[in-house]
Amino acid sequence: MEKIWEEMYDAAKAVLNPRRISEYVTAGEVSAAVLSKSGKIYTGVCIDTCSTLGICAERNAIFNMITNGEQEIDKVLCIPPVEGRGAPCGACRELMVQLMPDTYKDIDIMIDYKNNVVMKLGELTPEWWI
Repeated sequence: MEKIWEEMYDAAKAVLNPRRISEYVTAGEVSAAVLSKSGKIYTGVCIDTCSTLGICAERNAIFNMITNGEQEIDKVLCIPPVEGRGAPCGACRELMVQLMPDTYKDIDIMIDYKNNVVMKLGELTPEWWI
């Protein structure tokens, strides 16, 4: 396994902190780390609400990256509630495709950290709807 995946895992693990914020909002059950093309790691956590106002950890990390002036993604890693296999949801994939429509297929996605299973976003999302 590339050392960068370990660094990303450690960064995501550091922000993983399940908690109830209010009667209607929970956060931190899932965390993510995004490696930008510049080599910087950005993190985010999921925020779940009783309506559709929440956000996935991957998109939160991507928005953190954008907030900090970057927009090109190299790698994405997510730590789900039960650390196992997982792939970004459709909304997260769609955001990555729209950010990088010409090169999204090259983004590496960690599918299973324990077993070092990495897939390209192009394998998960072979054809964009536009």
